[in-house]
Amino acid sequence: MNAPDNHLERRARELYREAARQLDPTVAAKLRSARREALAKANDSSLAHRLLQLMLPAGAFAAIAFVALFMSSPVQRPSTAPNGAVQAVDVDGELPPDAAAADPTLYQNLDFYGWLAKNSDSEASR
Repeated sequence: MNAPDNHLERRARELYREAARQLDPTVAAKLRSARREALAKANDSSLAHRLLQLMLPAGAFAAIAFVALFMSSPVQRPSTAPNGAVQAVDVDGELPPDAAAADPTLYQNLDFYGWLAKNSDSEASR
C-alpha cells in the first residue's frame, strides 16, 4: 500500500518543481511578496492568540478568587445572649410572635390565655 502512495507523492513533487522552473519571474516575485505578507499577518494573529491564551486563565483565576472571597465573607447572624439563646428583637409589641419562632408550649393552652386576658383587666380595675 505504501508503493502507490510513494509514487503519487514523487509524481506530485516532480510536477511542482517543473511548474516552479517555468514560472515567470514577476509572478514568482508577487507570490513571494504575498507569502511574506501572509506570514507577517500570521505572526500578528499569533500574538493575539497568545494574549488570549494568557487572559483566559487569568480571568478564570479572578472569578475563582471572587467566589472564594464572597464565600468567606462573614455573614451577619442574629445576636446571641451569653447563654447561647437567640435574642428576639421586639419591633412591635402589639403583634403576637411568629408561630415558627415562638415556643410551641405557648399554643397548647390558648383558652387559658384568653381567660387570663379577660380577668387581668378586671383585676387591674379593683
